[in-house]
Amino acid sequence: MNIFWISFVYTSDQLLFFMKIQSLIYLSILFILCCKTPDDTEMPTPDPVRISIEDNFILEGDEGNSSIEFTIELTEASAQTISVDYTTEDLSAMVYLDYIPISGQLSFAPGETTKTLTVETITDEWREGNEKFNVKLSNPTNAEIFGGTAIGTIRNDDTNLDKAEDGYITRTSYEGFESVWVDEFDGPEIDLDNWTFEIGNGQEGWGNNELEYYTDRPENASIQDGNLVIHATNVPWVGRQYTSARMITRDKKEFKFGRIDIRAKIPKTQGIWPALWMLGANFGEIGWPQCGEIDIMELVGHFPSIVHGTIHYGDDFPNNSFKGESFSIAPNTFDEEFHVFTLLWDLNRIAWYVDDIVYYEIDPTTLDGKPYPFNQDFFFLFNVAIGGNWPGNPDQTTEFPQEMIVDYIRVFQKN
Repeated sequence: MNIFWISFVYTSDQLLFFMKIQSLIYLSILFILCCKTPDDTEMPTPDPVRISIEDNFILEGDEGNSSIEFTIELTEASAQTISVDYTTEDLSAMVYLDYIPISGQLSFAPGETTKTLTVETITDEWREGNEKFNVKLSNPTNAEIFGGTAIGTIRNDDTNLDKAEDGYITRTSYEGFESVWVDEFDGPEIDLDNWTFEIGNGQEGWGNNELEYYTDRPENASIQDGNLVIHATNVPWVGRQYTSARMITRDKKEFKFGRIDIRAKIPKTQGIWPALWMLGANFGEIGWPQCGEIDIMELVGHFPSIVHGTIHYGDDFPNNSFKGESFSIAPNTFDEEFHVFTLLWDLNRIAWYVDDIVYYEIDPTTLDGKPYPFNQDFFFLFNVAIGGNWPGNPDQTTEFPQEMIVDYIRVFQKN
């Protein structure tokens, strides 16, 4: 390392002088480097104390109020007093309807690492979705926030339905028709003379990659206040994350032709797939879709204003065929009140109605030369699927439980 670059001619005395100066500089630098003490080294800055809060939940209950406790923790004890502000914030839960809001400041004395916040919840008797709120931390002193928001979940465990009775309703008789079968769902239990429960997940999720496990438990299908209620839940069962119900009238109530009225409220949320539909009674002999399928009503939960009427027919999967049409009530949605889904079914003709408004018709010419399987006996199927090829799977926006509420099914045939 050259401190000086000598580019002039000097006398020997001058040169000797400059060499002495250069030596002194080298020695000074060497002294500083060699004599530096350990106290002079740069010490690493200690990690700051971090503060966080954890999610928690509670079952709602129906008598008196309860509470959810939230744990706030420091990563380590501190020699200083640490404080942090807190407040609650609505998500799907609402203040003074579902919980009592809180706000304030927490202080950790030197040596303390854990504190608890308690939020009082308000209970009721009505079956509803799980409700959530946030507890948020802010403005820390002598600490940093790491994970400053916790979600409090009030998990519904009630069974009573706060249902509206409004909506469209159809007649109990029609000129030229006679009533051949009615289920008003007004008994104490589901009538097993009419309905059979299909159990399990079927082959590859009933052919649609659905995620639910269908059960015959009252948690998934029950009679409430004169209605059939099919409950779709995110309660794990037999290795599946979700449960629901799938009910059929096969070998019990099968019909060919007539007017079919089904009054129902239809659920909505991402990943939900309610359906009121029919299969040919010879399904067991010739299989699907050769037996024919008539979808009186289907809805995918992320489009809650639109229902679909569809037929399935033709060759074996994956060369099967289908045709259909949709009916929208936007900006309203089908979960808000009851609607009546009607099928007028005659020889070589089927028409679909919502609230007595026709929106789709088919006849043998609709099938483009393929066999027309819809002039035979069919049975009914009611179900609420979860996930699958059409609606997609539930995501962070999905809310459970969901209910399809059926007021009645009425079948009339010409005199």
